Amino acid sequence: MSNMSRERQGSLAGAVGIGTNILLFVIKLIAGLLSGSVAIMADAVNNLTDSGSSIIMLVGFRLSGKPADREHPFGHARIEYLCGVIVSFIVLILGLELAKTSIGKIFSPEKASFGPISLIVLGVSVLIKIWLCLFYTRVGRNINSQSLIATASDSRNDVISTSVVLLGALLTRLTSLNLDGWLGLCVAAFIIVSGVKLTIETADPLLGRAPERELVQGIYDRIRSYEGIIGIHDLTVHSYGEGRTFASVHCEVPAEDDILVSHDLIDNIERDFLTEENIHLVIHLDPVITCDPKANELKERVISRVEALYPQAAIHDFRVVWGVTRSNVLFDVAVPFSVKDSDEQVKAEVTAQIEAMDPTYRAVLAVDRTCVDQS
Repeated sequence: MSNMSRERQGSLAGAVGIGTNILLFVIKLIAGLLSGSVAIMADAVNNLTDSGSSIIMLVGFRLSGKPADREHPFGHARIEYLCGVIVSFIVLILGLELAKTSIGKIFSPEKASFGPISLIVLGVSVLIKIWLCLFYTRVGRNINSQSLIATASDSRNDVISTSVVLLGALLTRLTSLNLDGWLGLCVAAFIIVSGVKLTIETADPLLGRAPERELVQGIYDRIRSYEGIIGIHDLTVHSYGEGRTFASVHCEVPAEDDILVSHDLIDNIERDFLTEENIHLVIHLDPVITCDPKANELKERVISRVEALYPQAAIHDFRVVWGVTRSNVLFDVAVPFSVKDSDEQVKAEVTAQIEAMDPTYRAVLAVDRTCVDQS
């Protein structure tokens, strides 16, 4: 999907959200004023914050579609994440204010009157929010927008909160119990929880969230499918927004092959990833000696020892400097983040295993952390 098409769909979703939520705010505010219900007015304010969220989202999609420039060579797509953080803080602050007002109503209750109009408004609001949740979800999945998917979740929470107000209004009308302050507090709680979740979801990419496991595994599997690649390691993936993925990786090739042939292979892989996966991939070429039987046999023994310690680990950049009284065995060991041992512990355990194989071996190794099993 082109960036222009994505921007148009995102902008349309934002515009629909603005119009729908402003309409809900107006009719709920009128119903709240007529009934004197703080719960309905709290729900109205919730819709007002949703319309503000939609405005910020609309602006975010417009700005994120700007092309790269000198100051921002990777584009402006992360503005979408920044707008999401702003929206989440607004939601959180308003939720806290509504909770404060509702608590005041609990300790100093005022009689609320829920007439037929108020009940009809709440019922229609639930139906509209259900439709809006489905609309956001469909568009969000279609353009792979985390901010839209998060907004869909917020609309789902609105369905729950408005349903709580509607149920409470019916109970108040049937039993004459004054539940208005408690209902307002329930709505405020939903808004606060939604604000916290939105903050986490939108701030995560800005903090450098790890790439999806499926994406990482897919890159590994595809590179391995090229003839001439004998090993892969040190993959790093950075996302600068939808459609702006940059990655770097080390690829091992036989040192005996013609360097021009290996370089051409690397160029083809990088070009294929850009044209077919829309991933800007940079590959570092690592030549590996494969015609030393003694070193190859030692490598297999080392792999066996390392996997016995850490089944999901892998080694790379393996080489041996043979000496008369001592031989240096150099390599990196990659272990997943799920391994609880510290890097120092991993290094000590592996070193002990190598030196136990032969007292003349001196292990020189570094520890890498990886998101997936590279074995």
